[in-house]
Amino acid sequence: MNEFKLPDVGEGLTEAEIVTWKVKVGDIIKVNDIIVDIETAKSIVELPSPYEGRVDALLVPEGDTVPVGTPIIVISDPSEAPEPSPRRTQTASSADPAVVAAGEERQAVLVGYGPRTGASQRRTRKQVGSSSPGRA
Repeated sequence: MNEFKLPDVGEGLTEAEIVTWKVKVGDIIKVNDIIVDIETAKSIVELPSPYEGRVDALLVPEGDTVPVGTPIIVISDPSEAPEPSPRRTQTASSADPAVVAAGEERQAVLVGYGPRTGASQRRTRKQVGSSSPGRA
């Protein structure tokens, strides 16, 4: 089970409004599928999913404004059996906040953001010498 937390989509933004959910509970999604439109102080942004799986819960209803870092959706492996839990069918406004906070594992980031996983390589620099061809 993965909780996707509202990322900081701009420099220093602290909150965003959930405008339109593009998925519903039970949908199967892939990495980079657009899951929600959010509105910040600067613009409306489409958020892609960092996870692949089944949508188990939409934790924030449309129209609500939430701080960055708030879990907004729960996505699980589609091969897992759904857990019978009231939280999976309710929005965050009616879910127990202690249950929502208990599942915190790591901060999800937008695809393409965050630390690089591969080793970076640098090209060697050409030495600039005093003997350049064609100059006197």
